[in-house]
Amino acid sequence: MRLIQNPVIRGFNPDPSILRVQDDYYIAASTFEWFPGIQIHHSRDLANWHLIGHALTSPSQVDLRGIVDSGGVWAPSLSHWDGQFWLMHTNVRTRVTNFKDVGVYLSNAQDILGPWSEPVYLNSIGFDPSLFHDDDGRKWVVNMMWDFRKNHNAFAGIVIQEFDQSTRQLVGPMTEVLKTNAQNDGPNIYKRDGYYYLMMAEGGTGWNHGISMARARKITGPYEMDPNGSLLTTRDDQANPLQKSGHGELVQTPSGDWFLVHLCCRPVPPERRSMLGREVALQRVAWSEDGWLRLEQGGAHPQVEVRAPEELAEAPWPATPERDDFDSTTLDVNWSSLRVPVTENWLSLTERPGWLRLRGRECQHSLFEQSLIARRLQDFRCVAETCVEFEPDHFTQMAGLICYYDTRTYYYLRITHDEERGVVLGIVLSDDTVYDELIASEIMVHWKRYFLRAEIDHASLRFSVSPDGRKWKAIGPTLDASKLSDDYGRWLHFTGAMVGICAQDIGGTKKQADFDYFQMSTGS
Repeated sequence: MRLIQNPVIRGFNPDPSILRVQDDYYIAASTFEWFPGIQIHHSRDLANWHLIGHALTSPSQVDLRGIVDSGGVWAPSLSHWDGQFWLMHTNVRTRVTNFKDVGVYLSNAQDILGPWSEPVYLNSIGFDPSLFHDDDGRKWVVNMMWDFRKNHNAFAGIVIQEFDQSTRQLVGPMTEVLKTNAQNDGPNIYKRDGYYYLMMAEGGTGWNHGISMARARKITGPYEMDPNGSLLTTRDDQANPLQKSGHGELVQTPSGDWFLVHLCCRPVPPERRSMLGREVALQRVAWSEDGWLRLEQGGAHPQVEVRAPEELAEAPWPATPERDDFDSTTLDVNWSSLRVPVTENWLSLTERPGWLRLRGRECQHSLFEQSLIARRLQDFRCVAETCVEFEPDHFTQMAGLICYYDTRTYYYLRITHDEERGVVLGIVLSDDTVYDELIASEIMVHWKRYFLRAEIDHASLRFSVSPDGRKWKAIGPTLDASKLSDDYGRWLHFTGAMVGICAQDIGGTKKQADFDYFQMSTGS
């Protein structure tokens, strides 16, 4: 018997939306402030997944300049109907106190790889929408409704409104179909045996997270809640390896087996921080005799190992290369930039063939124009390494290797210039409320090349440096890598740890740094 090992997609890929089109399976995931928007993974056996591209690839499709940390692209929802792919997403522009300025958008494509159409704005009533295609030809947008008022449940209920395909607008009344005391969002509708089933995330996306369901004979309700309570949760099972499980969607195989995709976290002791972010898992589900969805094994707790579909042959993908020598003229699909797309005015793979050139721009706290690219941390053990040629002549110029969560929290091994000592190499950090604190004494360096390394082992992070890539010298103390997580700091976060390279020139001269390679060796 072949088993699926959870999580099936490791590292920061939250709010998974799953879709089958003939023999192909796709999962779309949230990307927040990272560009391009909406990662899309592909599988042929539900067990092996690989990243094939992104849906939002131009600033006209998603504008993230100035977006707050953990704002931006939330909870995509994929569907396929009328020979087209349909994709809904939210762009969250404001997260101040209890206010949220959100935009709900819809895009289409003939091919999952695009090009995706320019998004059509639909409403701003709440986040995490989905599109339901009814068998009578009508289409419906289902949304949670957000209430910013004090002394009100912010998760104000689930609403539904018809979508007119000819005008690409919402039409008719917006109907509130369900109101509960739970924090319900991420609604999706499925139709089966004369019932409309409403699947919802519940309890917020933290330790109280879960999935619940309701059903009705009419799409506009009234809906009755599942009498058994949560379909999936770990809120009462702290020993379960897949914590925070919730926010899911359904997919059916050609033979009729049902699977539930959901997000989960694997916290690192002793602080129980989820530095890999929210990951993707799959569970087997089945319909009970009285017409409710249940986990196949019973109960509401997810399993790490799940029986794979017998009718699907194993279909592994080639392993993602650990090393990028920057020999291509285009950036590998696994790289992401902050808020803005990669353009030749700040990143070039052609000006010096075999090298990646970054031109320094704004500081590492900027919400607008950072020269930073990074890859998701996907394992608890990781060695990241790069080689850079950089000749700073002013303290406003920096470049190096960064372990990054967001503008409030990162560790940065960087080269810069000091008026008295010349070129120096050291570590700076931002620790939620303490910005750009220098840790460990800077060392003066006069090397032609700087080899930089970060070694992560669960909650431990150590930096080291070398002039030749052979003899390495540790720099600074052992750092707490688990702070690069949703669970650290005073603010509610939603992303995951990233490791990458960056350059700053706060003085505006666009000083260049040339990177020879980036290698990320992992092992859980």
